[in-house]
Amino acid sequence: MKFPVFDFHCDTALNLLGKDMNGHGSLRRNDLHIDLERAAVNGGYAQCFSCFTTPFMEKWGGVSPVTVFERELAVILAEMEKNADLIRQAFSTRDILQNQENGLMSGILTLEGTAGINYDAARLEELYRTGFRVVSLGWNEQNPLTGSHRTGGGLTDQGREFVWEAQRLGYLVDVSHISDEGFWDLIKITEGPVIATHSNSRSVWGVSRNLTDDMFRAICETDGVAGFNMCAEFIGEKPTLDHACDHILHFLELDPSGTHIALGGDLDGIENMPEGFHGVQSFPAFAEALMARGVEEKTVHNIFWNNALGVMDRAVRNHQK
Repeated sequence: MKFPVFDFHCDTALNLLGKDMNGHGSLRRNDLHIDLERAAVNGGYAQCFSCFTTPFMEKWGGVSPVTVFERELAVILAEMEKNADLIRQAFSTRDILQNQENGLMSGILTLEGTAGINYDAARLEELYRTGFRVVSLGWNEQNPLTGSHRTGGGLTDQGREFVWEAQRLGYLVDVSHISDEGFWDLIKITEGPVIATHSNSRSVWGVSRNLTDDMFRAICETDGVAGFNMCAEFIGEKPTLDHACDHILHFLELDPSGTHIALGGDLDGIENMPEGFHGVQSFPAFAEALMARGVEEKTVHNIFWNNALGVMDRAVRNHQK
């Protein structure tokens, strides 16, 4: 059975730039995890395209994160314009639903890491007008805003100001990659829904990038969502789609309503995926695996589509208060 797919996280924009971070690959057809031709097998498709930056980029390729951010944004906007017969940029849930009604896919801009904007909250308003709707504070490094899951360390005063400004504008703030201390610091000050765009259950598979049960419950209490990540290392040892289902089923034990679980595949940002999942074309297989484990069709539809739409709307309503 085919369900529409709303995926909160991928790194396709960076991959379209190539290893020298200066190329211009095709979103329509490529050998990455995501292209538009393969995405068409789903019953509708909305993809959050992250513009990912980290200070490590200087060491990796001698290119500043500010430059990489500008190139990622340019390439994903250009590819959506070039392929307007298949995909359109979406600024709101209304746009997404209108695109779906017209047989079009939707692309939503998101920010992973803040090195590309020099950690500057003053940039957020401009980026919101450009179409960015989700923002994280950092990646795997410690930065002026927060520590990461690798480094530890909580939110700084600058980080708190960044969160407040992002939520004031209507962004969803993403806690994937943040430290445990930073997570709880953010929960204490949040004025809107909090999301983990691409994190799984730490109880099922104990890695620091996954959420503890208390973290997931706290996200639910903010009326946010956790997006399921297809990275094999965050699912289990030599995982299959059945192991992936274990994480969803555990979240459903904590949230029987099933309204705080979404998708955040991390496609094109990972090397290994569970057996049976090969890219964007494999979401129907994941849906079938969930239903085979007893997850109701309505709940799968919520996880794959409705819950993401709902939390986007809640961020906007929070901004309008």
